[in-house]
Amino acid sequence: MDFSEITEHRMLRDAVRGIASSYGHAWYVERARAGGRTTELWDDLARKGYLGVNIPEVYGGGGMGISALAAVCEEVSAAGCPLLLLVVSPAIVGSILSRHGTDEQKAAWLPGIAAGTKKIVFAITEPDAGSNSHNLSTAATRDGGVYRLSGTKYYISGVDEADAILVVARILDDAGKPSGLGLFIVDVDAPGLDKSLIPVQTVMPERQYTLFFENVPVPEDRLVGGEGAGLAPLFTGLNPERITSAALANGVACYALEKAAAYARDRKVWRTPIGAHQGIAHPLAAAKIDVELARLMTAKAAWLYDKGEDAGEASNMAKYAAAEAGLRALDQAIQTHGGNGLACEYGLADLWGALRTLRIAPVSREMILNFVAQHSLGLPRSY
Repeated sequence: MDFSEITEHRMLRDAVRGIASSYGHAWYVERARAGGRTTELWDDLARKGYLGVNIPEVYGGGGMGISALAAVCEEVSAAGCPLLLLVVSPAIVGSILSRHGTDEQKAAWLPGIAAGTKKIVFAITEPDAGSNSHNLSTAATRDGGVYRLSGTKYYISGVDEADAILVVARILDDAGKPSGLGLFIVDVDAPGLDKSLIPVQTVMPERQYTLFFENVPVPEDRLVGGEGAGLAPLFTGLNPERITSAALANGVACYALEKAAAYARDRKVWRTPIGAHQGIAHPLAAAKIDVELARLMTAKAAWLYDKGEDAGEASNMAKYAAAEAGLRALDQAIQTHGGNGLACEYGLADLWGALRTLRIAPVSREMILNFVAQHSLGLPRSY
């Protein structure tokens, strides 16, 4: 067993951190508060090929797996610039298309995703379904050579920046009865598709939308995995989603602890650095331990996924651990700064919303605990 990171990943981390640090957290927050985008950072990462490190080489990617993309997610976040669309387009959609797309679908979309010139966002959540994907009501009915989608999706990230949306819908047979789930690539400007902005308190450049589908026509060649594929294509994207979400949280935690440690070394009260006091040092040390444990589980989950092993348990545990540890680390970093922890100048409090979101999405901590209780411990299902 070897815990040392391969040379390629270390070089990747250094390069990504250098690019993201050249923009920095203040730039990121200014863009987010102004309702702007982080296009310049995205494009700089894309030019170096860092957005498609997980995409197969034959389609212009790096072929390095989800482990490499998790490293990219962590490093941009450690520079104070967490990019949510890394989780969505290359991680979720890129993974699904790589494993379940037709040759034509792969050729049409993967090179653009790898190059960062095309973005596909992901739409599964619905207002009345919550965490129960079996209760999705968005429906797809066949009409000649197209499917027609009708329904509503909720809290869909980055639609205004995307070229298309990968929509999870329930396929209805000729009698109107459900025959399974399908994943459809829908253009953002498709007729019958409307979107409505959801105002939120988080300081993030990616906006959230409610989507309304009213008989939206989708060509049959936009169905990923084909009819009867079941949940396999969907689950292919969910573990990368959890892994890269964990990596974002880990990166923000590292950013917060780095700032807190620097402040505690320099800030003096009664002639001694505050970091010399155990009341300051021990909580930061405990937070550091929790973050490193979360990073280890994230690395394990990514390794399992890249090896084609069952990564469900590890991915859920990684996402849970990273969100919990990240929030504790950020809170302790704010506490270490005292009143300054809430000042815009110090760049900490504005990250709370993003980290708190990761405790809820892409899967809530409660649903992860349900999963672990049932599948890891063999306890009776509680829901």
